[in-house]
Amino acid sequence: MPETIYDVAIIGSGPAGYTAAIRAGQYGLKTALIEKDSLLGGTCLHVGCIPTKALLFNAELWDHLKEAKEYGIEGVDARKLNWAAVQDRRGKIVAKHAKGLEFLMKKNKVETIKGFGSLTGPAKNGVFTVDVKGADGKTSQIKAKNILLSTGSEARMIPGLQADDKILTNIEILQLAEIPKSLVIVGAGAVGVEFASIYKSFGSEVTILEMLPRLVPVEDEEVSKELARAFRKRGITAHTSAKVDKVEKTKSGVSVTFTVDGKQQKIDAEKILIAIGRKPRTENIGLEKTSIKPDRGFIKVDPWMQTSEPGIYAIGDIVLGTPQLAHVGSMEGMVAISKIAGKPGKPINPNHIPGATYSHPEIGSVGLTEAKAREEGYNVKVGKFPFTANSRASIVGQHDGFIKIISDAKHGNSRRSHHRSAGHRTHRRGRHRHGTRSHRGRPHVDHSRPPHACRSHARRHQQRVRNGHQYVGLVGLGQASRLPCLLARMLESTEGAHP
Repeated sequence: MPETIYDVAIIGSGPAGYTAAIRAGQYGLKTALIEKDSLLGGTCLHVGCIPTKALLFNAELWDHLKEAKEYGIEGVDARKLNWAAVQDRRGKIVAKHAKGLEFLMKKNKVETIKGFGSLTGPAKNGVFTVDVKGADGKTSQIKAKNILLSTGSEARMIPGLQADDKILTNIEILQLAEIPKSLVIVGAGAVGVEFASIYKSFGSEVTILEMLPRLVPVEDEEVSKELARAFRKRGITAHTSAKVDKVEKTKSGVSVTFTVDGKQQKIDAEKILIAIGRKPRTENIGLEKTSIKPDRGFIKVDPWMQTSEPGIYAIGDIVLGTPQLAHVGSMEGMVAISKIAGKPGKPINPNHIPGATYSHPEIGSVGLTEAKAREEGYNVKVGKFPFTANSRASIVGQHDGFIKIISDAKHGNSRRSHHRSAGHRTHRRGRHRHGTRSHRGRPHVDHSRPPHACRSHARRHQQRVRNGHQYVGLVGLGQASRLPCLLARMLESTEGAHP
């Protein structure tokens, strides 16, 4: 039989890899998806986004039960948390979607190959050879005209420490058999503040240590301040500008020595979570056999995700200079496949990438922060609306947070939107994201369709947008059914920023 030559071989089956594989199959490309683990889905599905959000939802339900009497619901005082059942549900959700991915590969005629894939060098006569080392230690080879690297990332660790039953990364903390009485979290990015929210809801004493001057440092400064206030209200202790000096294991857990403002302090806890970022998994995949020169492990690509080695593309967490977010990796995969397949497509606009943090309260943003907009020379006007004035927030008892638009007063163009709230708001973010589609480079909110409850109010303000008020990056978070209403109020609050 003739040797199989794939149109594209994808190494890694996380959101970037499996999305690329599905799109390649839809385009009729002969596609191979290589995965070292027994199941498809990568970090996001198995030890990242999905299981974390499952626990966050359980935590939110538990918090609501604590306030049941206020909502007229009685008889829940004897509530009891079955942590084993919570963890079992998390596992079932992951397993269901892993099986769903297998189905999608078959449906789109993607061949799944188990093993660790690595490059052997540049293409010869237009064809690459990839080594695939199986679980049995045996190595086979596959051939492909194009290669897509989507090998993902792993948690960074403080030098000298190693993950175990007391020193945790995102992997170990998801597999705890019991809820810790106390937890120290090093790092106040998305991972840190999400797990702080989860375990505080379930009764842990939580302390956050952040090296930078504020929580969620990539977000707008007002968002950081509001989150810090909300965390204090919940009883979460946070130390910023904190340097971790030493982590020692004790009989009962860990002892953490840290310095803030020149003063050394010590705290004891059952567990410590290290959430100081993620590093790319690009070791031992054969980059040294190509012209690709990684930068701290990251791979530089062009706007179409092609590396310096023709025919080899990189997507997802290993790409230099793009956010390590699942939806970014997925879009990068579609961009790369459109180029490989010769189909219409366009590169990602980095200013239109929404960010979302599922802490309690949650955070959503897109575009420039206020400080960055001023730094880039815009004549900044800010519109802000607090949730304390929103009736839906009163109904659900979630008043923390605000929405904020940052505009260029000269042209009336929004540079960024921020949204802070509490509750199950996240599945509305997609609507706002579609609302940022560009028209001659300046996105509008007209594409966002509000629900019946506030349709007339939203339409009235959308009409003002059509009359010349153009907005870039309208994305946010709020209770699921109230978000378009809040957007309408946000537009109303920023009218003074427009000519």
